[in-house]
Amino acid sequence: MIRIVMADDHAIVREGLKRIVESVTDFQVVGEAGDGAEVLRLVRETDFDLLVLDLSMPGRSGMELIKLVKAEKPRLRILVLSMHQESQYAVRAIKSGASGYLTKESAPGQLEQALRKIAAGGAWISPEVAQQLALGAMPGGGGETPPHESLSTREFEVFRQLLAGQSVTEIAQRLSLSVKTVSSHKSNLMHKLGVHSPAELVRYAMRHGLEEEGDGP
Repeated sequence: MIRIVMADDHAIVREGLKRIVESVTDFQVVGEAGDGAEVLRLVRETDFDLLVLDLSMPGRSGMELIKLVKAEKPRLRILVLSMHQESQYAVRAIKSGASGYLTKESAPGQLEQALRKIAAGGAWISPEVAQQLALGAMPGGGGETPPHESLSTREFEVFRQLLAGQSVTEIAQRLSLSVKTVSSHKSNLMHKLGVHSPAELVRYAMRHGLEEEGDGP
C-alpha cells in the first residue's frame, strides 16, 4: 500500500484528488493539509510514503516548503501538482527536492502513473525539464541563462506573488515575513531583472512564459 498525503489550500481540489487517488487499489490517502504549517505537522506526526503538494498555499509554501519537508524527512517522495505550467517552476521544484512535477490540467491517468513511478524511486518530469536540469549541471550552465534564474528561492516566491497581483503587505502576511523584508526582496529581484515598475515586471514574465494564472489566496 502506498500511503499519500494531499496538500492543497482548496478543499474541493483535495476532495477531487482524493477520489482519483483512492480509486486505485494500492493507494491510500492518510492525511490532508490546507496550508504549509499543516503539511509540516503531518510530516512530523504521520507515517506516509508520498506527498502531493501544491506550490501555492498560505504560510510556508513553494520551494521553501519542499526544502523544509525534505529537511524533516529526507527520504520522503514529493510530487508537485500545480496550476503553473512547468517553465522555471518545475526546475526549481526539482532542485529544491521534489521528485516530480505535474500540472493540474493533466489527465487522472497521468497522476496515477506519476505517483506510482515516484513511489518506486523514480522521477516524473518532462523531457524539456530534464534538458534544463542537464544543461544547468554542465560547466558554464549550457549557455547564457535568463536573469530570473539568478533569483533566490525567496525572491522567486515574492516574484510569483507580485505577478498574482498581491501587495507587499499581502505577501508579507502570506509568507509570514515582515513588510520590510518583502520590500527588500522586491527591490532586489527588480534590480536583478532590470525592471523598474510593476508593468515592466509583468512584461518580463510574459516574455519568459512566467505569467501567473489565478494564483491568489
